Amino acid sequence: MKRGGLRHMQTAQTQQTKHPAATMHRAQTVERDSNVPENRLPAISIVVPSFNQGQFIERCLQSILEQGYPKLEVHVVDGGSTDETVDVLHSFDGERQIKWTSKPDKGVVDAVNQGFQRCTGDVVGIQSSDDLYLTGVFDQVANHFAEHQQCDLLYGDCIKVDADGNELLRQPTSDYSLENLLTFRTWIPQPSAFFRRAMLSRCGAWDESVPYAADTDLWYRIALCGTVQKLPEFLSQRRMHDQQRDLCGEKIIRDYGKTIRRLVQRDDVTSQIKRCAIAGDHLLKIRYRPDHSFHNAWHTFCAGWADRELRDWNKVFWHLALPIRKALSPIKSTLLGRK
Repeated sequence: MKRGGLRHMQTAQTQQTKHPAATMHRAQTVERDSNVPENRLPAISIVVPSFNQGQFIERCLQSILEQGYPKLEVHVVDGGSTDETVDVLHSFDGERQIKWTSKPDKGVVDAVNQGFQRCTGDVVGIQSSDDLYLTGVFDQVANHFAEHQQCDLLYGDCIKVDADGNELLRQPTSDYSLENLLTFRTWIPQPSAFFRRAMLSRCGAWDESVPYAADTDLWYRIALCGTVQKLPEFLSQRRMHDQQRDLCGEKIIRDYGKTIRRLVQRDDVTSQIKRCAIAGDHLLKIRYRPDHSFHNAWHTFCAGWADRELRDWNKVFWHLALPIRKALSPIKSTLLGRK
C-alpha cells in the first residue's frame, strides 16, 4: 500500500507552481471490448490518494481515462501537495469524470476513506498516484463482476516498473486461497484490485490504526465475509522508487501484526486459518528483516510449527549459518585471490 510516496502531516498552504501540462487535458481513448450490454455493466469508482507526486499523477489519470469506460468516476484526494500536483490536476478540469480536492489531511488512510465516502459506483478501485492501469482493464473487470454476481473482491497481477516506467518484473501470482494469502504464497496487489462498494458497509473502510497495512487489512476482512476471485491477467503497473511507504519495514511489521492479532481473535475464523495467519506473521518478519539471521531462523521454525506445509529445516539451518558464511567469505576471497 502506498500513496505514491512517504506521507506526512501537512499544515502548510499549497504552493502553486506552473506545470507544463496546466492546459486542458484530453486523454486518448482506445476501442472498448465488452461482452455485456452497457445497461448491465457496473459503475466504477476509482479513488486516487495523492501527495507530492506531480511527476507521476498525470500518467496515472491518463491511464484511467484511456480506458474509455462510460460509467466511471474518479476521486483524487490530494493532501495539500507543494509540488506541481495541483497544476497537473487543474489540467484535467475539463474531464467530467475526474473530481479532485487538495487540502491537508491526516495521511493516506484518511485520504482513501474520504474517497470512499464520495464513491457512488457499484465497484471501487484504489490507485496510487504513481501507478497506472493497463489498457482494457475496466472492461475486463466490469464484465467479470456482471457475469459473476457472487464475486465481492476481484484482482489480477501487476507489472513492476522503475521510476521511468521501464519494466522490472512480470511474474504471475499463485492461485488464490485465504490460506495462500495469509502465508504469502500469493498476494493481492492494490493497483490491480477492485471490490463491490457494498463491502464497505459490511466490512468497514480502511483502518487508521494500521496505516501501513490498511489495504491488506481490508482484503482480509472482505475475504472472511465474501468471495474473492482472481483474473489471470496483468491489470496494472506498480512503480518502484525510493520514496515508497512499503520500504518502511518496521512499521509494516507493526501494523500487520495488529491485523493478524485481530484476525486470530475472531470467533468466526477456523483454526486452520488462524494457524496460517500466525505463520504469515512470522514470514513477514523474515521478509522485512533479511539480515537478522538468528531471529529469522526462529521465525522460520515458528512458521513451520504453525503450518506444517511451511516446515523447512533447510531454511532454518540456512539462516543459522548465514553469519558464519559472511565471516568466511572474505577469507575465501583472499585465498582464491592468492591462487
